[in-house]
Amino acid sequence: MTTKGIYNTLVTQLDKLARHNRQGSFRTKYRYYEAVKRFCAYLAAHYHLQKLENISGKHLVSYVLYLQEQGKSASTIKTDLSAIRFFHDKMSHPRYALPSNEELGVALERRRFGQQDRTWTNQEFGKLIGRAMAEEREDYILALYLARYAGLRIHECFRMDTAAAERALRENALTVKGKGGKIRIVPIEDDRITMMLQRLLEKTERGHKLLVPDGVPTDRVINAMQQFILRHRDAICDPTAADRRITFHGLRHTYAAEKYTSLVDGGITPLDAHFTVSRLLGHERPDVTNIYLASVKGGTAHGE
Repeated sequence: MTTKGIYNTLVTQLDKLARHNRQGSFRTKYRYYEAVKRFCAYLAAHYHLQKLENISGKHLVSYVLYLQEQGKSASTIKTDLSAIRFFHDKMSHPRYALPSNEELGVALERRRFGQQDRTWTNQEFGKLIGRAMAEEREDYILALYLARYAGLRIHECFRMDTAAAERALRENALTVKGKGGKIRIVPIEDDRITMMLQRLLEKTERGHKLLVPDGVPTDRVINAMQQFILRHRDAICDPTAADRRITFHGLRHTYAAEKYTSLVDGGITPLDAHFTVSRLLGHERPDVTNIYLASVKGGTAHGE
């Protein structure tokens, strides 16, 4: 069975459990369901596991390490684990008991705001673009440009359809629907984004997504993008940096740091620069913006 077939089988099993669930608010049920769907994509791609009832502690440990590699926060990982355990409890005949967070043997420490530099170097980014070109992955190239030069989240990149791309070219700005449905406008300040939008629009039927083939779940395409980075990470990372763990999300950090620096260098006060970056990222909380500005001296000292 193909990975897609296994994924569909797992989601069918999940749907059956979800139909009989009467617990929790609509928002919680949706959040838990989507979390386990992502877990299904991971199980299908990495383990070819065909029955949800066969998940065990080793799958949880592996998934936690994977999420940490993607830069997910401890709180997000804990919520995902809660979702997996919630549906596991609904199974009629689970093969294994799932370990608690304490029994996993994986540290789920709370992330410390603004203390970790996740930015990419220009050399690292250039090397990965080269790998994408070598594999003729224009979809990956556009996604990387959108994150690096416009600060988009990975799901915001892969949500883009032809209408959004056409509007972006007309207005020279990206209209982005972010977390919680919040809309933000991000100016296109790099011609490479324009070039790739035009190129992919020529190849995509109107009304369809730019980076997601028809009939393929978006989360699977996102997972493939993340796996592409993981596959090439050791070859592209700065060899002088110890324990380097670049992620797609780190490109958003790179955009934030460079935007903040350019604004301050252009004469804008650090406080105003902080607020501008916060707005472009789609955040309102200063402590969250501080995380993105961890690599910038003085960038985390404002907006608190």
